[in-house]
Amino acid sequence: MVDIVRKRFGLLGRNINYSFSKGYFTDKFNNENFTGCTYENFDIPEISSFPEIIKNTSDLKGLNVTIPYKETVIPFLDKLSKNAAQIGAVNTIKITKKGKLKGYNTDYYGFKKSLEPLLQPHHKKALILGTGGASKGVAFALDELGILYTFVSREAKEDTIDYDLINATTFDNYQIIINSTPVGTSPNVDAFPLIPYEFFTDKHIAYDLIYNPAETQFLKRAAAKGAQIKNGLDMLIFQAEKAWKIWNK
Repeated sequence: MVDIVRKRFGLLGRNINYSFSKGYFTDKFNNENFTGCTYENFDIPEISSFPEIIKNTSDLKGLNVTIPYKETVIPFLDKLSKNAAQIGAVNTIKITKKGKLKGYNTDYYGFKKSLEPLLQPHHKKALILGTGGASKGVAFALDELGILYTFVSREAKEDTIDYDLINATTFDNYQIIINSTPVGTSPNVDAFPLIPYEFFTDKHIAYDLIYNPAETQFLKRAAAKGAQIKNGLDMLIFQAEKAWKIWNK
């Protein structure tokens, strides 16, 4: 009888029952006959519990990382990829044969790959709503695409503008509006970022990193004014497949 090599993967986050990753990878393992591979949620209240997961989970080969730990996990890692170091956020961890933890960022890759087909010559500047870990991957991708961007935050920070300052002129100058906040995620599906939606036009792209619900209030309100809309599902699939390659290379 052949021994089945056991490989465990999982998602690190807080309140992640809703997560896409567990269902996606479980289906992938079943459909593509990856025998011995499993995927589980590591739902922890504080990042300080992370070393216990590493210590107590045998055969663990890789992790995805989601809100709110994409930045706070970094001090626990042994090494970062060049891109993850530049971005300052990690959403993929590879556990090496020697037990070392290396952090990567595949968010930016997934976002870039999903946004690119929508871009037209007039899409030159983007507003990024939010300044958390996810927004950093978005900004890195926009840099690679040659698109200028400005962050929008409720808190006064350097290089950001306040939500209250967004007006018709802002929408004239910024043709891509990206929601990188969790506002509008299930179950809080009636919530939406507080921006003046009446200034969206058919020249705008509204991109929401949220995938559940498939059409958030942010997207619905932008679509009602003719904007091209995109949710985060393709981004998630692209980043998940990139993570899979990293874990197995």
